[in-house]
Amino acid sequence: MRKLKTYIFLSIIFVLILPMKASYVFIPMDESQANHLKAYGIAFWILKNGGEADWLLNYKGGSFATKQLGAIESECVIRGVTYQIIADAQYTAILSQIANPEVNADVVKLEKAPKIAVYSPKTKQPWDDAVTMVLTYAEIPYDIIYDDEIMSMKLPTYDWLHLHHEDFTGQQGKFYAQYANAEWYQAEKNENEAMAKKWGLNKVSKLKLEVAKRIKEFVSGGGFLFAMCSATDSYDICLEAEGTDICAEMFDGDAQDPSAQSKLDFSKGLAFENYRLHSDPYEYEYSDIDANVGRSVPKDIDYFTLFDFSAKWDQVPTMLTQCHTKTIKGFMGQTTSFNKDFVKKNVLIMGENKSADEAKYIHGEMGKGMWTFYGGHDPEDYQHFVGDPKTDLNLHPTSPGYRLILNNVLFPAAKKKKQKT
Repeated sequence: MRKLKTYIFLSIIFVLILPMKASYVFIPMDESQANHLKAYGIAFWILKNGGEADWLLNYKGGSFATKQLGAIESECVIRGVTYQIIADAQYTAILSQIANPEVNADVVKLEKAPKIAVYSPKTKQPWDDAVTMVLTYAEIPYDIIYDDEIMSMKLPTYDWLHLHHEDFTGQQGKFYAQYANAEWYQAEKNENEAMAKKWGLNKVSKLKLEVAKRIKEFVSGGGFLFAMCSATDSYDICLEAEGTDICAEMFDGDAQDPSAQSKLDFSKGLAFENYRLHSDPYEYEYSDIDANVGRSVPKDIDYFTLFDFSAKWDQVPTMLTQCHTKTIKGFMGQTTSFNKDFVKKNVLIMGENKSADEAKYIHGEMGKGMWTFYGGHDPEDYQHFVGDPKTDLNLHPTSPGYRLILNNVLFPAAKKKKQKT
C-alpha cells in the first residue's frame, strides 16, 4: 500500500513538473492582446537574442509562440504584452489544429532578426513618419540612411528598407505653391542640391534616379522594400521617366519636356502603368495614380478591407495581412491610395476600398526580392497636415493599420517555403 501511495504521489509530481519543463510562451494576437504593436517588438527581441519563434498565421490574429524562458516572460511584463504559458501538449494540439487541411492557417519559423534601414533626410521635416514612430514604439532597432549611404553602396548591408515620405521625382514634394519660402523647404532643397553636386550630378532629379535604381537593384538581389504615401507613386514615376525631364523650371532651372507623358517607359517601374502625369508645378499631385484625385469618400465610412489568402498556399500575402480585424479605417496622405486602373496586372492587391474602387495595400516580387506599397501617411491620423503634432502610439497600442507596417518589418525573418503551383 505504501509503495502504491508513493507511486501515485510521484506520478502526480511528474505530471505537474513535465509541462514546466516543456512549455511555451504563447502571445495571442486577437482581441485579447493588450498591446499588439509591442508584441512584434517581443518577437524581434527574441530573434535579436538568438532565439526562434513560430508565427501562427491566421491563428488568433497571427499569434506568436516560443520556448518558455523567464527572460521572455519578464520582457512581456515590462512591455505590457499579453502572454500565456502553455504546456507542450497544449502547443502540440494547436499545431495539429493548424495542420488540418480544412483550416486556413499555417506556421512559419522566425529565425533571424532582419537588419532594418529607413530612408530619411538628415534635415528636420515638419511631419513624422509612421514607420519610424512604430519601430521606436515597438522597440525595434533601425538605422537612418539617405542618398549618401545609398550612393556609397551601403544599402546591400541591410535586409529591409523603408522609404520615408519622399519625392523621388525631384520636385520637392510639389510643396512649392504653399511652402516655397518655408525654412524647412529651403533647408531640404539646399541639402538635396548639395548632395547631387557631391555626386557629380547637376540636378536633384538625376540624383534621385540613381538612388531609385540602386534601390531597385537591392530588391532584385533579394532585399525587402516597404514604402508609404508619396514614396510609392513618386518612386515608380522616377524610374519610368528615366531620361525625360518632368520637372518645371523652379525645381531644376530649366523647363520640363512638353512630350514627357509620351516618353514614359512603364516597364521600368514596380507597380503602376498607363497613368497620366500632373505637370502643373503648383498642383500638389504627381499623377492620377493617387486615387485621392477627385475622391469623395466621407471620413465616417472611409474603410478598407484586407483580402483573405490561403495560409497554406499563399504564405507571403497571408503574413503581410495578419491582423485582428479585416476592416481597417482609412487614412489620407499626399498619396492616399492607388487607382486600380493603373495598378499593373501582376501586382497583388491585398487591401482595397471596394466601393471607391481603389487599392490601399499592394505587393509584388522583383527578382529575388519583394516590395510592398501602402497608401496614406499615418494610420491613426486621418488627415495629417504639415506641422501637425505626431501621433502618440501609447493611445493606439492595438492599431490594426500600424500592424500592417509591422507585418512587413517582421516578414524578412520568416523562413519561407516554396509556393505551391
